[in-house]
Formats: sequence, C-alpha cells, structure tokens
Amino acid sequence: MQRPVNPIEFQRKWIGIDLTERSASQQHFLDLCRVLNHPAPADLDGTGDFFTFERGAAKSTGGNGWADVWYRGHFAWEYKGPHKDLVKAYDQLLRYKDDLENPPLLIVSDLDTIEIHTNFTATPKKVHRITLHTFADAASQNLLQRSFTIRTRSSPRSRWRKSPRTLPAGSAPLPRPCRAAGKTRTGLRIT
Repeated sequence: MQRPVNPIEFQRKWIGIDLTERSASQQHFLDLCRVLNHPAPADLDGTGDFFTFERGAAKSTGGNGWADVWYRGHFAWEYKGPHKDLVKAYDQLLRYKDDLENPPLLIVSDLDTIEIHTNFTATPKKVHRITLHTFADAASQNLLQRSFTIRTRSSPRSRWRKSPRTLPAGSAPLPRPCRAAGKTRTGLRIT
C-alpha cells in the first residue's frame, strides 16, 4: 500500500492492520509524520541527537531500555502491538523519562489508539486519546500537530492551550512595559 498523505488515507491503511510492534511501529510513525507534514526523524536529524527512533535510556529502576521515538523538548513515544496494554507502555516511559530529558509529552500507541499524556512541571496530568476512528477529526489532527510543535522552554499554558487574556480576580495589572512585551507575572513570554 502507498504511503498515506492525508488523514483518511492513514485511517484506511492502518484500520485492521495486525502486525507486531516491531514490524509496524516505525512505518506507522513515518506515515504519521507524512500526514502531519512534519519531517521524519532522519530527515530532520541525520545524527539522532535530538529526533530519533530507538533512543537508549537508563531506567529509573535500574538497567537500560529504548524509547521507540524521542524528539528532544517535545515527546517520548512508546509503541505496543495491536490491542496491547497502553498502561504498561506509559509505565515504561515513566521509567525512561528522566534520562530522556523529561519531555513535556509522553505518548503511547498500539497502532489503533494514540494516547498523549501531558508531563508539564507543576500542572495536573491530562490524557488525550485519539483512535483510528477519530484520527481525521480536526481536534485529533490539532492535538497531533501540537505534539510536534510544543517546546519545553515555554510555559505549557502558552503553547499547549490558549492562555486566558484576563488576570484572575484580585490581581494587580502588569506594568505597561510588561504587557506590551507580552510577558506574564512569571516573566515568561506569552506566544
């Protein structure tokens, strides 16, 4: 089958696929990159320094392992075969995350489902679930696009979700130069 170039073709290709994780995960991810119009790991990083398949990582429990995909400052991604336990995949990423520079998103997939777990410091965790049946929806495409564009150097509120434009009740307004520069009370730039 030809590589998909849009969400509907991606759905058609991957619905009903019953390959093992090892047989399908990299092709699934490459197809995802193509649909999202994002460079594949080797196209963006020919040395594997910041975006790569099979990134080695020390486990917090001892020993070593491999994250299936790692994109510095964006995410760590763990695949499992069809209908496998995504909780175990998430637990696996939790053991790697410190050695993977604590990415803001921990993503797990079993080819039918993609779960995006937020991992921002000092914020409650959220889980966003995308299935092959919802993959072509605008909301799902938006979540996936943001997974590739989020950066750890920013406040999660300024990149992952829209920031409120008003101050909480009882807050003093920011000085005019700070407002003009787009800064918050913490000094982080709002984009």
